[in-house]
Amino acid sequence: MLVLNWANGRSILSVNPILASGSRAPAFTLPSSDGGKLRLTEHRGRWVILHFYVKDNTRFCARALAGFSKLNDEFEKERAVVFAIGPCNQKSHTQFAKKCSVPFPLLSDHDNRIAHKYGVWREKKGDGREYLGIVRSTLILDPVGNVVRVFDNVRLKGHPEKVLTALRAELAK
Repeated sequence: MLVLNWANGRSILSVNPILASGSRAPAFTLPSSDGGKLRLTEHRGRWVILHFYVKDNTRFCARALAGFSKLNDEFEKERAVVFAIGPCNQKSHTQFAKKCSVPFPLLSDHDNRIAHKYGVWREKKGDGREYLGIVRSTLILDPVGNVVRVFDNVRLKGHPEKVLTALRAELAK
C-alpha cells in the first residue's frame, strides 16, 4: 500500500520503503568534501548519523547542515560521527562545506545509487507533476552498522536536536 504525506502542496511516500529499525545499513564508499573517499565500514565501533539532503547551495539544505554543524561537538561527545549525503559532485560539496563551515564530511552520491539503497530516492508529486528525488531523511546507525532510527521526510525546525535526543535515548538503553 502506498501511503502519501502531503507537505507544501507535494505528496511523497511517508515511510521509508527499504530501511527500518533493525535493518542492516548498506555499505558504501563515496567521495568526500575533504578530497578523499569515505568508507562507511571504517566507522564501525561508532554511532553514525547519516543525513540525506537534496542539493548544495540551497537555503533549506544550508539550514539543515547548519543545525547539525552547531551540534557536531555534542554528537562527538556521544561517540557519534555525522555524514551528510547529497547528489552533487565532490567539488560542489567541498565549496558548499567551506561556505557553510560544515565540520563533517559531505559525501557525493552523484548517481543516487546510495540514495536508492537507503530508500530515500523516491517518487515525489508537486506542482502538477511527478518526479524522482531525494526525500530529506536522517538515519542513526549503531556501532555494528544496524539502523536504529529512521527520520523520514524530515522538517528542518528542531530536526538536529531531535536526532541528538534520539541518539542519547539509544545510548541510555
